[in-house]
Amino acid sequence: MATGIICEYNPFHNGHIYHLNKVKELVKDDILILVLSGNFTQRGYLSLIEKYDKAKLALLYGVDLVIELPYNFATQSSDIFAKGSIEILNELKCNKIVFGSESNNIKDLKELANIQINNKKYDSIVKNELNKGINYPTAMSNALKEITNKTVKEANDLLALSYIKEIIKNDYNIEPITIKRTNNYNSKDLTGGIDSATSIREALKNNIDVSSSIPKEVKNYLININRNKIFELLKYKILSDKNLSIYLDVDEGIDNKIKKEIINSNDLDDFIKKIKSKRYTYNKITRMLSHILCSYTKEENETILKYIRVLGFSKKGKEYLNSIKKDINYPIITNINKKNVDLLELEIRTDNIYYLITESNKNIFSSKPIQKGIN
Repeated sequence: MATGIICEYNPFHNGHIYHLNKVKELVKDDILILVLSGNFTQRGYLSLIEKYDKAKLALLYGVDLVIELPYNFATQSSDIFAKGSIEILNELKCNKIVFGSESNNIKDLKELANIQINNKKYDSIVKNELNKGINYPTAMSNALKEITNKTVKEANDLLALSYIKEIIKNDYNIEPITIKRTNNYNSKDLTGGIDSATSIREALKNNIDVSSSIPKEVKNYLININRNKIFELLKYKILSDKNLSIYLDVDEGIDNKIKKEIINSNDLDDFIKKIKSKRYTYNKITRMLSHILCSYTKEENETILKYIRVLGFSKKGKEYLNSIKKDINYPIITNINKKNVDLLELEIRTDNIYYLITESNKNIFSSKPIQKGIN
């Protein structure tokens, strides 16, 4: 039996250890498979830990098999993020998925997911809300509240709905299981125990010590992301590119505002504030800027990349993968070679940009899966 989890580990912290320990309590001796965002995350951020180092940490704390979520899924809205993640877990024959939830009410989450899939009134309300200039997560939450009088606003519950929708729509044989989230996902307060990734990132940004919020091993893997360098590269890209609307998430109209405000902005945070609006949330903007930075176009997004990219495994994980690989429909990739270099073109490009910004001398063509407990 195999259980799936989906994480970003940006960065890996005490809450992730709690999550992994809870998962292992719930599923006992199941193979534990992690679908992991790579060097860019769902909000469009550069990961504070390089993806192979994240795989090392996952294996250290009990994961058996680490699979990369490709950039084209990892840096998009929750529904697309979930689509790629759940499809990979299904392909790897997972029969359970465990995720954090603020409500911790799987019955309600399933009910709301079914409404999103099957209720025409829900679609109509969402459309009307979007026409008012309201962003999609708020429109979705408002529609569900109007129909059921139940409020879903917290980040993990919204992502949980996306996971469950994918399972229902595709009739996957995957049982969703929740773990009660122990803190506020968006809190910027650091307590020194189980803190949110948001609060840890904010503390690191302000040169505040986070050692009490992360396992001791993590400190050696943390990367100082040079936001000034990101801003300068983005500025060059935006000013030199005649047509920004070719890039994913750059809607008609916002491209002109981007061109205008990049000149008037002092730094990356200032730039994001200047283009933020009721329709364009902070997260939507950072995803958009990631796609501009990495030259990820709308046309490119129409080609769905499907493969299993292995970042790491334990002895149990390797044995499990070998036992099911004949039934896997996607190519299984462990290193870059002539046969798969075209398939991995997007990942190679985005990794190279990541390593350029983080000033790493990593050779991506020599990267191989991290192995734990294998001689």
